[in-house]
Amino acid sequence: MSRFAAWRAAIRIARRDALRHKGRSALVLAMIALPIFGVAAADITIRSTEPSQAQELRRAYGEADARVSLPQSGLWTRPIHQNPEGWDASPAKSRRDPDVAREARPRPGERPDIPAALPRNSRHLSDQRASIRVRTKHGVDRLHVRELKAADPMAKGIMTLLRGRFPTGTDEVAATQAFLDSSGLKIGSSVRLVDGGRSYRITGAYELPGSLDGKQLNALPGAVIHSDGFKPNDGVDAVGYLVAVPGDYTWDMVKETNTHGYLVKSKAVLLNPPPHSEVPLFQREPAMAGTTGTGVSDQALLLTIAITVVSLAILEICLLAGPAFAVGARRQRRQLGLIGAQGGDRRHIRSVVLSGGLVIGVTAAVLGLALAVAATALARPLLEQRLHGRFASFDLPPLELAGIAALAVLTGLLAALFPAIAAARQSVLASLTGRRGVRHTGRVLPIVGVVAVGVGVAVAVAGGTMTDRVEVVGVGSGIAELGLVALTPFLVGLFGRLGRVLPLSPRLALRDAVRNRGRTAPAVAAVLAAVAGSVAVATYTASADQQRRDEYAPSAPHGVVSVQMERGSGRTADRVGDAVERQLPVTGRADVGLLSVGGKNCGGISGGGGRCGGVAVLVPERNACPLHFGKGEKLSAAGRQQAMKSWQCNPPEPPETPMMSGSGALVGGTDVLKALGVEDRRAYAALERGDAVAFSRTPVKDGSITLAVFKKEEDYFNHIDGDGTGAAKKADRVLSLPAHRLRGQDATYGINVLLPPSAVAGAGLDSKHFGAYFTTGRLPTDAEMQAVESAFTELDVNPILYVEKGYRSVGGNVLLALTVFAALVTLGAAGIATGLAQADAEPDLRTLAAVGAGSRVRRTLSGFQCGLIAAMGVVLGTAAGLVPAIGLRKAEERKALADYAETLGNGWGLKPHMAIAIPWETIAGLLLVVPLGAALLAALVTRSRIPLLRRGEG
Repeated sequence: MSRFAAWRAAIRIARRDALRHKGRSALVLAMIALPIFGVAAADITIRSTEPSQAQELRRAYGEADARVSLPQSGLWTRPIHQNPEGWDASPAKSRRDPDVAREARPRPGERPDIPAALPRNSRHLSDQRASIRVRTKHGVDRLHVRELKAADPMAKGIMTLLRGRFPTGTDEVAATQAFLDSSGLKIGSSVRLVDGGRSYRITGAYELPGSLDGKQLNALPGAVIHSDGFKPNDGVDAVGYLVAVPGDYTWDMVKETNTHGYLVKSKAVLLNPPPHSEVPLFQREPAMAGTTGTGVSDQALLLTIAITVVSLAILEICLLAGPAFAVGARRQRRQLGLIGAQGGDRRHIRSVVLSGGLVIGVTAAVLGLALAVAATALARPLLEQRLHGRFASFDLPPLELAGIAALAVLTGLLAALFPAIAAARQSVLASLTGRRGVRHTGRVLPIVGVVAVGVGVAVAVAGGTMTDRVEVVGVGSGIAELGLVALTPFLVGLFGRLGRVLPLSPRLALRDAVRNRGRTAPAVAAVLAAVAGSVAVATYTASADQQRRDEYAPSAPHGVVSVQMERGSGRTADRVGDAVERQLPVTGRADVGLLSVGGKNCGGISGGGGRCGGVAVLVPERNACPLHFGKGEKLSAAGRQQAMKSWQCNPPEPPETPMMSGSGALVGGTDVLKALGVEDRRAYAALERGDAVAFSRTPVKDGSITLAVFKKEEDYFNHIDGDGTGAAKKADRVLSLPAHRLRGQDATYGINVLLPPSAVAGAGLDSKHFGAYFTTGRLPTDAEMQAVESAFTELDVNPILYVEKGYRSVGGNVLLALTVFAALVTLGAAGIATGLAQADAEPDLRTLAAVGAGSRVRRTLSGFQCGLIAAMGVVLGTAAGLVPAIGLRKAEERKALADYAETLGNGWGLKPHMAIAIPWETIAGLLLVVPLGAALLAALVTRSRIPLLRRGEG
């Protein structure tokens, strides 16, 4: 018989055997198809949710080739130099040129004429944005308006119309669905601006593909921003144009447009940046070339995480398929014995078993990919809502999916290789009689496993602590994982010693697992790999989330509302506070003020046209960071390392929205301490006797603080922009006040010093009421917040209103996809692996039935067999999964510390905190749910009556 004919016959036998034993084949098929499904679904989800740079640019600029706008610095009357990314620019002349400040400002009445500076034969579309306030059914809401002719083909891709139509007249607008949902308005309703009072009819609902929860209005150019009486709250991209040119908007075109003073974000340049030698900005200011990164290191980190977890899933395929075909080969041993009895040699027996791997591998590849595509398509709406963004495309990467399918086929063949060799070596008599005997673990494999675990952990630790190369961590974790797999048979034997203290059924199950290590060890290793992937992702995600939680600095205790005016405003601030009390569920109020220098219109967080000075809290020399502003250059390397660890160089994390007071000094009484949840009774006593309360140790020296009074605004801002330790010599007046340093308070809420009104008056200073803290019984609703904004509108004020809602967890698309699918594969692998173990142990169940064991005993034994396999896999997998996660976090920490050391000398930078959080809830769930679920499922599916067959059948 030719080799081709022999293989064709073997494939036919394998196909017929798979169809004959559908239950066993389904288990084997699921063993391989489930990881293929998980890996393929995760790959499709990641590729679909993470838009490419070209797709992101299309969402931002539609079909246009570039966006031309004014530079934020307003230098559009003179030539500029910009970076290729288009987010920074400087005058073409040197910053040290004394004429730059005078020449680079528009003359009175001069307006930009961007279309005149565009390339010839180009098309342009006005694109302007501003922040606005509009009236809703509940009150007033803040959002952005984008004046853009959205129906123009050049704007295709920026907005997706859901219902109705885009505006065609200057009295119409379209609104995002998120705004309609929160405002209570609908298509056909009228929305009225707070500034100017003009009303617009809503003609359609649309969404922003990259931000489904974004609130925005769309109008025609000139309909809102330049309407009568309208004053935008900010000037974000106030003037800009989308531009389409024949071909691409090249770097030469960008530089030509820069000569007119305009900034360009070109798709072609962003996709293919020019070399630094062709960027004039980098030639003149080389330091700026280092600030043009696009987050490559973060992407590399996420890619390494993805590769690590996917590698674990691939390893799981091998481990799952191995025991599957081993079980199948043992179930086929009588049939294989008959082939040998009829003259077939070992080559023919091997080809039959290998053909089974080929048939199952091909079927699993097709089924796994089909299920992955279908499941991702069905879950797409849920994923998009969870991620607040549409899929950039339903991306089916052909090469990657083909590689996954080929891997399934190859894995099927490799997994069937060792069972095929073992089956070919078995004698015909042993195959026909079904004798199995006791298998012993080899002595070499455990030694190899111990060495591999040690080397892998060492490499992973070295990668995390000695380098910032996350790839090294991934390699070390993979080696350690393989070492644990090699150790699994030995560890199963160690688990077997626990059988002496167990009752009958679990003792029999554990002894059976030890006796059949050839089946048990691969099944345990399969669950190990699946659990390791889940634990690795969960640990990394929990650690990153804990880091963000630790770094989060609240502006006030949870639920506290802070309101602050742009500058001290006396009665108006009182009326603002009264409006908050009327509209929100307020339970307490604490007014605060700011120190005032220069007159009745001064005392806020901004200057007063040069008329207002300021009061600064000075930092004593010994409390200043010795590395700030280049001072660290005089220190040795050891001195710099010691200084980096000092409390002076590690101030408290500032909140994102603090009660802004310039120098950090607020004026208030004990009610402020109560609103901020301060429990230090000495602080209350200090305020009552007229002493200041310092929320941090930085300004305190020998029980007092020093205030520097500046009569000129310029002198004040020069102080707060610099080091500040020597500002006392430049101040018009220096005051020393007794102060109590707050104890037992972790959060500073962005407050440096709290001064009682009596101390302010005693020092000959003035203060102006500018805001308040409000404690609440619950978090305000959207409707209540809009009602407050409506009250502010009636008062004709625009204060800063902030509700402290505490830290809220956020997760990336990649980590979400990996977590979901890794957990899915974990549970599926445990169930299928233990199901195969039960199928392989069916002869033992028949023996129990033959000697009179009841169905309860058989069910209990079956359940314990499966539960023990799952439990051993979960315990070992948990230990294996912690290695890559901790190693990746350590590698991140090393890189973050290097960045911190670089920025510290510039007078800023906070020491990174890389938390390592063990997800105990996830681990506890795996330890309890997976083994218990597998045991219960195995017990339920165990048949009450087991037919007694002849020896060798099955």
